[in-house]
This record gives sequence, C-alpha cells and structure tokens, in this order.
Amino acid sequence: MGRQGDDGPGISDAEWDRFREEIERQDGNAPKEPSARARMVTERLRREDEERRRAERGRFGRARTPQPAQPPGWRTGPAWQGAAGRGSGRRRLKAAGAIALVAGLALVALRPELVIDRITGKTQAREDARNAPVLPVESVRPTAAPEAGQPDRPTLKEPFRGSPALQWADGAAGIEVPAATAAGGMSKEQVAQALDQAKRFLVAANLDPAVLRGERPGAVLALLEPQGERDRRLLEKALARPTVEEDPLWLVSRFPAAEVRLATDVVKTRGRMTFEAGRPGEVKVSLDYTFTYALTKAAPGSEEVTRTIVRRQFELYLRDPQRWQETTKGTLQLGNSAHEYGNARCGVHDGYLHPSFPTDGPDKVAPSGAPLDPYDRSRNLEGSETGECGEITRF
Repeated sequence: MGRQGDDGPGISDAEWDRFREEIERQDGNAPKEPSARARMVTERLRREDEERRRAERGRFGRARTPQPAQPPGWRTGPAWQGAAGRGSGRRRLKAAGAIALVAGLALVALRPELVIDRITGKTQAREDARNAPVLPVESVRPTAAPEAGQPDRPTLKEPFRGSPALQWADGAAGIEVPAATAAGGMSKEQVAQALDQAKRFLVAANLDPAVLRGERPGAVLALLEPQGERDRRLLEKALARPTVEEDPLWLVSRFPAAEVRLATDVVKTRGRMTFEAGRPGEVKVSLDYTFTYALTKAAPGSEEVTRTIVRRQFELYLRDPQRWQETTKGTLQLGNSAHEYGNARCGVHDGYLHPSFPTDGPDKVAPSGAPLDPYDRSRNLEGSETGECGEITRF
C-alpha cells in the first residue's frame, strides 16, 4: 500500500524502497519519512499560495505583470532606508533648484539692470575698474579731463563706482610731499617744514572726519598765522557767522551732520604740491587738489549714495620770523586761493556743503553757465567766475 498525505496519494512502497536504496548507496544515510505535522504545514502553505495567485489575477481576471524576484533580505530596514534617503536627497536638490530659479526670475523682474548690464558690457567694465591700479602721482597739470568711462550709480558697497575717483588714492596717501631743497634764503629743513605743514593743513581741512561732520577745525586754525586781520581771524569769523562773502568753505570741507553722513571712511584724493622761492626769507607752497566724498542721507536705513567733488587751488607761505614782522614761527600764511564744488546746492551759505541726491527734487536756484566736469583737473580755477552756479556733467 502506498504512503498518502492528507488529500491525495503519496509515493508507492516500491518507489520508496528504490529511493531509500539509492540514497544508502550514495552516503549510507537514508532520509526519514516526513511527519504528519510537516505534511500539514506544507499543504497549508500550498493553499495560501494558490489563494494569493487567484487574488493577483485582478477584478476582471487580467493577469498582472509578474513582479521580478527580490534579492534576499529585500524586506529589511537598512536597504529601504538607504534608498529612501537617496531619493529624498534628490527631491531636496530639485526643490532647491526650483526655488533658486524662481528667486532668480524674481530678482530679474525687480532688477532687470542685472541682465542689461551683462548684455551691454557694464558688468565687465565694473570688474575692470575694480581691478585697475591706483593712478600714479600727478606731477604736472593734466591736459584733458578723465575719460568718460561707463556711467554707473554708486552704492553703499561701492560708493565710488562709475567715478574716475575710483582709481585715485585714498585720503592722505594722495598727498605726496616733494623732496625739499633750500629756496628763497630758507634752508632745506625749513622748506621741508613748510611742505609738511602744507600736507597737515590739507588733511585737517579736507580729510578730518570730525571736520567733515561739521565740527570746529581746530588743527587748521592752529596752523594759520594768528597775527594780522587775515587768515585765522577771518576763518574764525566765517565759522561763527557764515555769509556769502565770508564762508568757511573757502578753506574747509564740511557737511551738515543732521542731513548727510559719509557713506565710507575713504575720501578719494588727487592733486599735486609744488614749492618755489618767494621773497627773501619766504618759501611758497602751491597746492592743487580735488577731493571726492561719497555721502548718504543721515536718516537710519538710507541706502542712496551721492558724491560731492571739491577742488582747491591755493598758496601757503612759510616765512622767517627774523625777517618778517607779524610772523609767528611755525605758522602758515595764506596767499591766493580758488575753489570749486561739484554737487552742492546753490544759494545756501550756512557754512556747509549740501549735496543733492538723484531722488531729490530740483534745486531752488536754477543752474547757469556752461556745464562743467568736476573731475576735469586740466582747467585753471584762477580767474574763474566767483559765485557762479553751473551744472555738472557727472558726479
């Protein structure tokens, strides 16, 4: 009688005997007959597998595409987490890319000049200007104004952008003292003293942050001859009661602190200093300098930037007190002078420079005369029209 399982015929006795004999010939170990418990488990698994296959045929009996066999351990956690992690990372990168694209489009919509500047070459021009070296010291008067270059608006980050002053020296570094020699009966040491005091005068009157904020120019007053009716007394009077005729701006640069402030600590400087013998016991120092100031409004959070350009031509004399009366040792006396302001409101004589901003309304005083370039140092200011209010071609 053959051996049977729970639901059907099993292996016959003859077949089982042949199977057992073959195994014994191979290794001498005959397998044991599966138990009833094992057969029940096997049958239950077979039935569950058939039910699963029937369910996978779908509602209308259409077979689904067979799923590829999964490698061992495919249901374990780490492999799934690793795949999910990589997929999540890709999604984050795509999302970031989309955000950057939207932000870029918004920026172009708000500031189309970014694209226009690149197309027109202004972006490259800016980069070239930033990398350009500082101009060498001016030894003689230029024969022409600086090249126009690429017009550009200043910003808080780049307050001298679009200005020829970008290649000028910073502050006192732009005031180079020539080598001293004896002149006019004055020794080399006395001439060197005169040149040093002339530089100190320029720095105190045009670069001192306190003076630029409108404070009293004490160092300037200390360098001027205290005797006589000119120089120190005249400046004292102008500081106390500024008028059209007596205005401290003829010697010092000052801005109203309640109205504007410097956009940067840097003041761009360009010019030259020379000396020659004067009358016996006198050396004359001639000065021709232009200072460019970057300013913004004093209101908190203001970002608009403008520039005011001040040019000064004047003479300073150092005299030997043993030869000259009313001369105090170590002080300077003023000679001829001329000055010019670029971007300062006309008709205001309160002792301060009032710059205009692009968003300001028109000046109360209409400009007159031919337009001038405030960066043009080829012109001689001596003999220029006093009190003239003209237009500037750039700032």
